Amino acid sequence: MGVYSTKKVAVLIAMLGVVLFSAKAVMVKLVYQYEVDTVTLLLFRMMLSLPFYLLVAMLNWSVLKSKLTVKIAISVVVFGFLGYYLASYFDFLGLQYIKASLERIILFIYPTVVLVLSSVFLKRKITRVQVLAILITYLGIVIMYYQEPNFMELSSLLGVGLIVLSALTYASYLVGSDWLIPQLGSTLFTSLAMMVSCVCVCLHYAVVGDFQFTSYPHQVYWLSLAMAIFSTVIPSYLISYAIKILGAPNFSVIASLGPVSTIVLAWMFLGETLSWGQILGAIVVIGGVYVVTQKK
Repeated sequence: MGVYSTKKVAVLIAMLGVVLFSAKAVMVKLVYQYEVDTVTLLLFRMMLSLPFYLLVAMLNWSVLKSKLTVKIAISVVVFGFLGYYLASYFDFLGLQYIKASLERIILFIYPTVVLVLSSVFLKRKITRVQVLAILITYLGIVIMYYQEPNFMELSSLLGVGLIVLSALTYASYLVGSDWLIPQLGSTLFTSLAMMVSCVCVCLHYAVVGDFQFTSYPHQVYWLSLAMAIFSTVIPSYLISYAIKILGAPNFSVIASLGPVSTIVLAWMFLGETLSWGQILGAIVVIGGVYVVTQKK
């Protein structure tokens, strides 16, 4: 398969990964209907995902032994903590206060954060066009937010703030993954990062959890399993592979599909609606991120 064909396949894989990952917000909102707390839901999601990641890590044991150094191990722990534990925790908390469609639009600022972090830590220059694109992106978020009913309420402000924190931590993970994936390979890196996240979630639950694992309706467990397989395990590998082939900037362009897919899924399964103002805000955000991820 030629380079061009490989990239075309990677684009399709990236699109599928983005759509599946975006479905997570809808599943979280569905589970919250059964009065499940954030940490318990995170625990269900990660523990049901863990066997898959352990299996893949074991299958790549020889590669792990040959490539894992102290520096790489520390980096995996740091970025696993940031990208799949802390980012998910902030995201799940924020979804208690705002709609899934708005969550996905706000979370979509992470490519602009990747740009800033790359400038600070990787010494990549930010151009004037990129600065303009960042301003456009945040303008779109403001338009979206001001269309929300009761947008000045503390709960809405808190929800937006938590999703912004999720975007910041996930962007940090992407910057780190751009360096670590070539070191370990996309499959092994993803498995190790997710295993770190599982440990973090278990420790968190050990401190604050009530250990009432069997007291929830059966829908909670089925939705958690679906979230683990279709919105965690599968898209995590698809996205890592896409970043490996396309690079984080090009992947960010494809990620513009994320807010659109979440809006459609939220309309189908949650009954959420969008005003014309919110649709305009979504278009502005997607346009800003598209500009910011262009090479020229």
